Amino acid sequence: MIIIGIDPGIAIVGYGVIEFKNSRFTTLAHGSILTPAHTDVEKRLEMIYDELDSLIKMYHPTEMAVEELFFNTNQKTMVPVAEARGVILLCARQNGLNVAEYTPLQVKQSVVGYGRAVKKQVMHMITLLLKLEQTPKLDDTCDALAIAVCHANCSGSRMQGYYNIRK
Repeated sequence: MIIIGIDPGIAIVGYGVIEFKNSRFTTLAHGSILTPAHTDVEKRLEMIYDELDSLIKMYHPTEMAVEELFFNTNQKTMVPVAEARGVILLCARQNGLNVAEYTPLQVKQSVVGYGRAVKKQVMHMITLLLKLEQTPKLDDTCDALAIAVCHANCSGSRMQGYYNIRK
C-alpha cells in the first residue's frame, strides 16, 4: 500500500509518501509545499491543491492520512488552516483516495508508543523506522511522515475501526 501523509497548513503543508509492504516501510518522497506570505489566500489554496495533485499523480497512493486540526494557542490561523485542509481533502476525493484522520496523540502513540511524546522523540523514531539518512529539516515534513506511518500501523489492524477512515 502506498500512503501519503499530510500535515495541513496554509504556509507549510508537510507531506510524506511511503510504501508499506510485507510489514516494511520504504520512503518514496517527503517534503513541504510552501506558499508565500502576503499572497491571497485563494492563490495559496490553489498552490496547495496543484502541488498535492501533482504528487498524487506522480506516486499513485491509494491512501491519504491527514492530521486532524488541533488548535491550542494560535486561534488566528485556525480558519486559513481549516480552508487548506478542505482543499487537501477535496484533492484526495477527486483522486479517489481513501482518507483517514488521526489526532496528534494517536500519531505519537503509534510511532513512539507514548501519546505524550515530545516532537524530538517522534523525529528520532521516524528517522529510525524509515531508515532516513538525516531527520527532515521541517517539523511539518517529519509530522507528515509520522502520520503516514501511523496509518500503516493502524490500517491493517482492528485499530482501524477506531479511526475515521472513509472513501
